[in-house]
Amino acid sequence: MARPVIALLTDFGLRDHYTGTMKGVALGICPDAALVDITHELPPHDVLGGALELAASFRYFPAGTIFLVVVDPGVGSTRRGLAAEAGDYKFVAPDNGVLTIVFDDVAPKRIVELTERRYARPTVSRTFEGRDRFAPAAAWLAKGVELSALGRPAGAVQRLDVPSPQVTDEQITGQVLRVDRFGNLVTNIDRKTFDRIVAAEGVGTLEIRIGSHQVGKMVSTYADAAPGDVCALFGSSEHLEIAANGSSAAARLDLSRGAPVHIVRRA
Repeated sequence: MARPVIALLTDFGLRDHYTGTMKGVALGICPDAALVDITHELPPHDVLGGALELAASFRYFPAGTIFLVVVDPGVGSTRRGLAAEAGDYKFVAPDNGVLTIVFDDVAPKRIVELTERRYARPTVSRTFEGRDRFAPAAAWLAKGVELSALGRPAGAVQRLDVPSPQVTDEQITGQVLRVDRFGNLVTNIDRKTFDRIVAAEGVGTLEIRIGSHQVGKMVSTYADAAPGDVCALFGSSEHLEIAANGSSAAARLDLSRGAPVHIVRRA
C-alpha cells in the first residue's frame, strides 16, 4: 500500500518550532505518513492567502492526500475545528473560511466538527491547536480512521467573501488577490473570463490597466517581454498575472493585493 500523504500549509514560517512540532506529533501517530510542505511562508493570519494557495495546489496531489491547513487567527476562541472530505481528498482546518475556494471548486461530501477528544492530544493548548488538535486529526485520518469518527456533522461552515471579476460586453474589472515571491501580481481574472472579451465579435485591441499603470502587452511567458518590462500573462494557476521580466512588478508599480485591474475592449 502506498504511504499516506499529509500536506501541510501554514503561516508558521520555519524560524520557530511550530511547523516541526506539528510534524513530530503527526509522525508519532502515523509513522508511515509522507509529510509534504506546500508552504509555511504565508503572511501571518492571512486566511484568504491560505485559501488561495490551497486552491492552487490541492488538485496536483495524489488521491487520498490529507491537507493539514493551519492559518488560524482565531486560535483558542470559540471557532470550530473541521475535518472535511471533498473530491478525492480530506482536509483538516479551522472553521474560518480557509477552505472556501476548495469547496467552490469541489463540493464537500462530508464535514465534521473536531469534537471527539480521543483524536486530539490529552491537553489542548489555547495558543497551539495546530499541534494539539489539527495535526492529530490529520494523522489519525492518515492512519485509516473514518472521518465521521472525529466528531459530529458540522452543518454550515464559515466562508470568505472572495472577490469575483465583474464582466460586461466591453470590460472586465478585477483585482489583485495575491503577490507571489517573484513580485507577480496575480489577479482574480481567470482565462475563461478573459476569453469572453477576446472572443467578442469585432474585437479590436485590448487595453489592460492595473492601478494607474497601463500594461504594455500580453505575452505567453515572462521571457517574451524585454528585461524589466511590465507585461500580462496567464500563469500556472490559469489566472491573469501582471509581471515584470526579471524583476518584481509589485515593487516596480508599488501595488499589492486589492489593486484594481481593468481590461477594456477597444473597437
